[in-house]
Amino acid sequence: MKKILLLSGIICTFLQSYGIEVPIKDLKSGKDLGIVKIEETKYGLVFKPELKNLIPGLHGFHIHEKGDLSTTKKDGKDVLGGGAGGHYDPEKTGKHGYPWTEDNHKGDLPGLYVDSNGEATNPVLAPRLTLEEIKGRSIMIHEHGDNHMDSPQPLGGGGPRMAAGIIPKN
Repeated sequence: MKKILLLSGIICTFLQSYGIEVPIKDLKSGKDLGIVKIEETKYGLVFKPELKNLIPGLHGFHIHEKGDLSTTKKDGKDVLGGGAGGHYDPEKTGKHGYPWTEDNHKGDLPGLYVDSNGEATNPVLAPRLTLEEIKGRSIMIHEHGDNHMDSPQPLGGGGPRMAAGIIPKN
């Protein structure tokens, strides 16, 4: 029995070192929407959403600087999830772009596709990220799609933040 418990502990530790589950909540209602599993691979990070009750279509999907989902104020208006800061940009490029290009935010992920039933299950790959560097930050889902450019709208046109989760540090 002790050997089984020890083996179970070793397996759990091994799995935790290569993957993380992030609970995602609606920023307006606080309702649970599901999880995003993040796994480290030799190709980069794979984000595997298991989400429900979202608005169908393509949504901006990003890693944000901070693990704080509090509402803040900007120009006198509430910003849901504003405490998360901007897109993760350790090189201070100040530029929005594709997940695979080198001259933009590292937190720029491929768009999150939500089907006609409001479910998101399509995995996306972020080749420039590691699990260690995103721990303690947040995953953000925006109301609109993302063209991966700062034109014609800044930050890909993703618009307001609608759902998010904090990536655990451990």
